[in-house]
Amino acid sequence: MMAYCGIDCLECPTYQATQKDDDQKRAKVAERWSKIFNFTLKPSDINCDGCKEEGKRLFFFCRDCQVRECGSAKGVENCAHCEDYACEKLEPLFKMIPFIKEKLEEMRKAL
Repeated sequence: MMAYCGIDCLECPTYQATQKDDDQKRAKVAERWSKIFNFTLKPSDINCDGCKEEGKRLFFFCRDCQVRECGSAKGVENCAHCEDYACEKLEPLFKMIPFIKEKLEEMRKAL
């Protein structure tokens, strides 16, 4: 399960906590990410079924994600498959989560 931005949902702590319905893990993820990203998260914010799962739970950041909206509208597997890669919508994510740029670059090379 690859998100449009290149995050592997199966490796995402929010996704894992949601799928296991693990409130202790939600609390740990909320605490950790609050420190890393410098904004306050509550354990109740830690819920996600994956960004491609329409009508399901989404992490609050992903609900309004321009990358998610764009990828869905274009019907691409992920941004590596987009003819407009790497667009300005990805830049904030690359700054916040640098490893996704590397991951998308690797995928593009394999196409």
